Amino acid sequence: MQKFKEDIKKLLEIIKSLDKKVVTIFITVGVVQTISWYYTSRRFFRANLYYDVFGDNPNVEIYEFMFWFIGDFVTLFILPVLIIKIFLKEKIVDFGIKFGDVKTGLKYSLIFLAFMIPIIWFISASPAFAVKYPHLQSAKIDWTLLLIYEMGMLLYMFSWEFIWRGFMLFGLEVKFGYYAVLIQMIPFVILHNGKPDIETFSSILGGIALGILALKTRSFIYGVIVHMGIMLSIDLFSTLRYRANEFGVGLDSFIKIISELF
Repeated sequence: MQKFKEDIKKLLEIIKSLDKKVVTIFITVGVVQTISWYYTSRRFFRANLYYDVFGDNPNVEIYEFMFWFIGDFVTLFILPVLIIKIFLKEKIVDFGIKFGDVKTGLKYSLIFLAFMIPIIWFISASPAFAVKYPHLQSAKIDWTLLLIYEMGMLLYMFSWEFIWRGFMLFGLEVKFGYYAVLIQMIPFVILHNGKPDIETFSSILGGIALGILALKTRSFIYGVIVHMGIMLSIDLFSTLRYRANEFGVGLDSFIKIISELF
């Protein structure tokens, strides 16, 4: 029993010696991500609201996605901001909530998108992507619905980028320096599991690149631009391919697909 008491005492001493900010960041990320997984997800909506609340409402699918997007905005952005202000008592701009180095941010965002969009064009011809995107399948045949969906996706991407490239990255930077880029990359990649394998593997480099960009510009906003640009390209290419029933990658296929816009 004495040995047990001594071990507990040593453990408490270790806990007291830990960096309060680092501990807060890790625990907050764990808590908000768990809330997101269990309570603000599409799965929660389907289990608790889909039939009991909305019943035969024809707009139930877009409600499901908006519940997810808005719910995660509250969970992954609003709650961490409250932690920063109330518990850490720090300025939110120190966590990347600013435009930072605009010139550098826009330059690298455009370079990154110029590199990725042609790749997405070829990948979008894959049946796996054609079936997967956009997640709201009915948006493929309704431009208005697609626009509403993408606006919701932008809100989601804002909160998604903030929790990793804002709250976690800048919150851990003082203690870990550039190692914080690798730390925030790990949960980012794990949360891509279940998506097409090429997307999950690419999220390793993507998470690192976006982390470096955030530190370089002192802002997570450019990660939002890049990430949203990629998702919009995937959804738009997939939608146009579906509407044109064209899955080639040559110039003739591109012309046929683009004609669907006019």
